[in-house]
Amino acid sequence: MKIAIIGMGNVGSVLGRRWVEAGHEVVFGVRNAAKHRAEAEKIKACVAGIKDAAAGAEVVVLAVPWPAVPDALKVAGNLAGKVVLDCTNPLKPDLSGLEMGTTSGGEQVAQAAPGAKVVKIFNTTGAGNMANPNYGGTKVTMLHAGDDAGAKQIAARLAADLGFDPVDAGPLSSSRMLEPFALLWISLAYQQKMGMNFALNVVRRSGK
Repeated sequence: MKIAIIGMGNVGSVLGRRWVEAGHEVVFGVRNAAKHRAEAEKIKACVAGIKDAAAGAEVVVLAVPWPAVPDALKVAGNLAGKVVLDCTNPLKPDLSGLEMGTTSGGEQVAQAAPGAKVVKIFNTTGAGNMANPNYGGTKVTMLHAGDDAGAKQIAARLAADLGFDPVDAGPLSSSRMLEPFALLWISLAYQQKMGMNFALNVVRRSGK
């Protein structure tokens, strides 16, 4: 698939590298393409401006810090009809909680990108698990939520391509649960000093 990743931080870079390894065509959408060209070429990906990257992609991955989301979506332009994977979490600057009340970041992304098929995914665990989601033969769970069945199938397939066990968490409004779930992982990693080499998983009894 042709995948545009908006943002080239820890999460975006790892996802891009892994998807290239899985055979997908990846372009990073960034503010300064020249600055990141060498880094992208190292993993056999391309780099372009945000609008151009999004325009040529089948799937657009939003992997920027929450404060940068409104501007990134504005620059990306019309995303109607595209699958948009929202990897963001609306965290407070000190990581003490979420900025959302009765809504979610995922739903706000959908409002800001009318017509886009938004799926909340890749937000509930760290970049280290995205680089290697395998714990002794057990795959890390990747929860996802969205309102478009086809878009969720694409999101699940892209998660499986990286070695995750994709689990459908329901409609996009379930982002209201997935984002606090992400905050729990972050709290355990940093406040509780567990580090980042752990995962929170859905486990099933044999035969169920």
